[in-house]
Amino acid sequence: MPERARVFVVTGDEVVRFTLTGLRAHDVRSVLSVAAPRCVAVDPRDPDRVYVGTLDDGLYATGDGGETWHGAWLGLADRRVLSVSVSPSHVQDGLSVVYAGTEPSNLYRSEDGGRAWQLLPELRRLPSEPRWSYPPRPWTHHVRTIALHPTDPNLLFVGIELGGVMRSADGGRTWIDHNPQAHSDAHQLLTHPLAPERVYEVAGQGIAASHDRGQTWRRVDSGLDRHYAWAAAIDPADPNLWYASVSRSPFAAHGGGDGQSVLVRSRGDGWSPIDQWGENPALRRMPYALAALPGQPGRLLVGLRGGAMLVGEEAGGRWSALEAPLRDVVALAVAGL
Repeated sequence: MPERARVFVVTGDEVVRFTLTGLRAHDVRSVLSVAAPRCVAVDPRDPDRVYVGTLDDGLYATGDGGETWHGAWLGLADRRVLSVSVSPSHVQDGLSVVYAGTEPSNLYRSEDGGRAWQLLPELRRLPSEPRWSYPPRPWTHHVRTIALHPTDPNLLFVGIELGGVMRSADGGRTWIDHNPQAHSDAHQLLTHPLAPERVYEVAGQGIAASHDRGQTWRRVDSGLDRHYAWAAAIDPADPNLWYASVSRSPFAAHGGGDGQSVLVRSRGDGWSPIDQWGENPALRRMPYALAALPGQPGRLLVGLRGGAMLVGEEAGGRWSALEAPLRDVVALAVAGL
């Protein structure tokens, strides 16, 4: 029987859900219409519990796989929610703890499924905070990405666009400021249950990794001919096998045409391109969202700007296009079934 997964895709104005069975997308339908959704996360302990952050309408949550949604207002004072992450290791009263990052750069925590939120104010008291600035809107900045440790509920990482990678070892009560060994324009941070000491970063200046819980970092740029990195994913069975999308510039990556991009793969020995899926203009858009498929080693789901989606097998050695009509792909999240 083909392996299955449930996929949630954020487009420009809705969240679409479908079931991926082998190489076929079916039961494709919109489950949330909302202004400017920007991020999505699925609870790793409960695939029916999903969170969606929006540019100006706060955060939405569902406990039934997207059939019904509720707004998450109580205590969430910032309306722009640009990152959300569910802890794989922190459970409170039977529910996974969830974190939301906003613009301006605040971090909130919920222990009741997204109904009430607690601000973690010490993040904004870091010495580097006065220098944080997002280039398109230089008067502000935001928490672009949140990475949570697979077994230590107190270890948190947040990436500020643009400000750096911030680390907390006590659940967000206190913070350690950006280490310049990491990149400052953090776009995505990841951790992996089979390599609990590691943190992976893709950023506007390139790619980096830490092998000691974020205390020190090294640049991982061998084989790259362009360095604007946007999205990443790690194989579920092999923490040395990871993927990243890189472009020549932010203007190409986020524009409406050729993304001047490549999808690259590393097995710990440098990067090599694997996006051999065709030269059709729709397939040369930026790979905007990547997701490893839970329990399916060697398989990767890729969403391109403009709405094309592809499934990679054999660690990107073979590609198939999905027939899932989408207007765009901004973010995606996947749960095993």
